[in-house]
Amino acid sequence: QVQLVESGGGLVQPGGSLRLSCAASGSISRFYVMGWYRQAPGKERELVASITSGGSTNYADSMKGRFTISRDNAKNTVYLQMNSLKPEDTAVYYCNLKMGWGFSYDYWGQGTQVTVSS
Repeated sequence: QVQLVESGGGLVQPGGSLRLSCAASGSISRFYVMGWYRQAPGKERELVASITSGGSTNYADSMKGRFTISRDNAKNTVYLQMNSLKPEDTAVYYCNLKMGWGFSYDYWGQGTQVTVSS
């Protein structure tokens, strides 16, 4: 079983920064994709950014240049550095891990609230 624990959310003013962390524990495959998704009230969950076990990254267009995803393999932790935050970035941010054949194993964290407001 895999567990994902997020931390780092909170309230920040527009233009500010936050760093989210996602610590993974359990039996994790050598090959995986970890990512951050977000869901705002009344909207569908959307991909923010992802990173593979090989280090390849992918970003949603609206996050490019503002958000950076990174990982620390020794700690099984993925980070999301969010800069120049906007009110529309307000959402619950979820950590996700996909692994296994066809990435059929799909795990989610409990979510962490990010609120951007003055």
